[in-house]
Amino acid sequence: MAEPGKKTDRRIVRSKSALRQALLELMGRKSFTSISITEIVELANYNRGTFYTHYETKEALLDEILSDLIGDLLRSFRAPYEKTEVFRIDELHARSVMLFDHIYRHASLYKMLFESDVLPSVREKMFVALKKISMDEFEYQDNGIDRELQSAYSINALLGLVFHWIESGFKHSPAYMQEQLVKLVNWRPTTIKTVKKQP
Repeated sequence: MAEPGKKTDRRIVRSKSALRQALLELMGRKSFTSISITEIVELANYNRGTFYTHYETKEALLDEILSDLIGDLLRSFRAPYEKTEVFRIDELHARSVMLFDHIYRHASLYKMLFESDVLPSVREKMFVALKKISMDEFEYQDNGIDRELQSAYSINALLGLVFHWIESGFKHSPAYMQEQLVKLVNWRPTTIKTVKKQP
């Protein structure tokens, strides 16, 4: 026979999961701002009391979904360097880059978020979380470049690539994106030929 605590825990997990799925399903149909808590609980087949047991607002429910998603994003970002003291960027292997695997694994969720009215918040949360890791976990040799500007530049470049991939409808495979990222990171041109257009 299961312990009472474990039974309750399973109930909590089940109700929270149903509420999350209901919110995401509704967000696939309409804007987040127009969704009511009543709609969420009716679709999840629970009552408002159950909702307020777990969340104060629908924003708190969305925040929990995004926190879990971004937590997994950060784990994938750390994958190439988490077991080493010195991260050799010039020896980075495409297969060790897990970021695109994470995005692709949650492709339907990212696609829905990118088509929703919460997109600015999602972008900001992703940027802030990755920039914090970059600032906290990387130590560069002094190169005269402002540390925060360097972090902002590199994270914006990475997310620009990720966002373009999502917005393209995942035109390329995760493996292709991993290979391209490694090439971009190690690309150090000293000259670029300009193309002159004929008048």
